[in-house]
Amino acid sequence: MKIALIGDSLTEGRPGVSFVNILKEKYPNSTFVNLGKPGETVKSLHSRLTKTNLDSNYDLAFLWIGVNDVYSKLLKVQAQPVVENHQEFSEFFNEVLRMVLPSARHVVVVSPAIVGEDLQNPSNCEVRELSSLIQSITKNDPTICFLNMQSVFEKELANVHSSDYISTGVMRVMKDVLFYTNPARIDRLSSKRGLYLTLDGIHLNSKGALRVAEEYASMIDLLLFNNSVTLLNGNNE
Repeated sequence: MKIALIGDSLTEGRPGVSFVNILKEKYPNSTFVNLGKPGETVKSLHSRLTKTNLDSNYDLAFLWIGVNDVYSKLLKVQAQPVVENHQEFSEFFNEVLRMVLPSARHVVVVSPAIVGEDLQNPSNCEVRELSSLIQSITKNDPTICFLNMQSVFEKELANVHSSDYISTGVMRVMKDVLFYTNPARIDRLSSKRGLYLTLDGIHLNSKGALRVAEEYASMIDLLLFNNSVTLLNGNNE
């Protein structure tokens, strides 16, 4: 099986722990093509896919994009262009999705997860809005599955105490990329910051990476290894 993973630094696996590596261990006979790019927004992903066409022989493609359209507003430097409003986000997301659909037999659209582990902060309120918007875009197409990662993370964090730490300095993020590559070191820094699922409020520690891998694996098992199952409305909540 050949599986495309399209997204940002969460998909690339830096900084933080890579959920893709967990999937590679779980499915040694499948090929995972990691198309994650740091800092990617829906607008910059649209530009990338316009310039470089996707292969068209994937069995499954995951599209996980949108968190940087919220997170980058907190950064002192914006590396990639960001949409001005939700209407523009919807337009670019629709176009990106139409580029991805011909590339694979099955497509899973994943909502952004969190911006900070304080679920009530303004950024996470916007993440919930984008998640609802993305779900509305996908719900009328039975060929698309929707994976609500925001809801998954929200349930995981509901009964734990996390700090409100979010890395907003570009140099701090770069230091995490360069000096924290070992999962044990990443988890120690995450714990020092008072976080549960992430290294810095965005990127994954070992718990977060395992949780994402579990959700991706459930979709892989359902769509590629149990084709008799019919997904109503192509959505998984």
